[in-house]
Amino acid sequence: MPESSGFIFKSAATTHPGRVRAVNQDAFVELPQQGLWAVADGVGGHQQGEAASQAVVDAVAEIASAPPTGPLVEAVRQGILGVNRELVQRAHAIGSGTLIASTVVALVAEASRCVCLWAGDSRIYGFREGQLARLTRDHSHVEHLVEQGVLSREEALHHPEANIILRAVGREDSLELDAAVYDLYAQDKFLLCTDGLTKELSDDEIAAILAQGDCQANCEQLLELALSRTCADNLALIVVDVCQALDDTTITQRRRRPHVIPD
Repeated sequence: MPESSGFIFKSAATTHPGRVRAVNQDAFVELPQQGLWAVADGVGGHQQGEAASQAVVDAVAEIASAPPTGPLVEAVRQGILGVNRELVQRAHAIGSGTLIASTVVALVAEASRCVCLWAGDSRIYGFREGQLARLTRDHSHVEHLVEQGVLSREEALHHPEANIILRAVGREDSLELDAAVYDLYAQDKFLLCTDGLTKELSDDEIAAILAQGDCQANCEQLLELALSRTCADNLALIVVDVCQALDDTTITQRRRRPHVIPD
């Protein structure tokens, strides 16, 4: 259980092909000692999507194995951008119309803050004092329609174009990763997940599970509940518990603030 500026982190992770698909295109990397976690959801043919998501998490893991000289979050960003170039080149070599891509969400803890990086519709949620907040915005067609007021959140869940994503690693020559920064507090929880989980579970159901137990129990319960449903998609999820080191007093003196996605 590593410590960083008064915090220690515990986490649990799992992935599953779901109840319908034979191939699992979802992947994760879980590195609590480095304060680094990521999930990825492959896009494309079976082998291509699987290779894309694995390339993303492998790049993140490689960064953590050789500590960067600068900020970790920038190293992660550059690593993902490098995978984007690699996947685009691989697709071009195969032929026109080939897509080898993956969504990604990464959580990087540095000092008393964390940074979320993402592209696509995989998500990071924060759970603080009984309240669940989505910390990322989906790069998807239906999310765009929701923001324009064309669709409600409920309508977006069942829209026939719900699977259309507007941004992904490997989708285009140039990739823009969104980023959001949040303060860390003891007893915070984070959930990183691919859309296979959020297709099955509502925010209220996720919050009810995160409200009790530790990261390992939460991870098992979320997977079990998702698999009790149709679960036609792959799943990958990580639950992170933020704990306070025993000798730290400054963190408890900071006023807790709700999670709000920066504009």
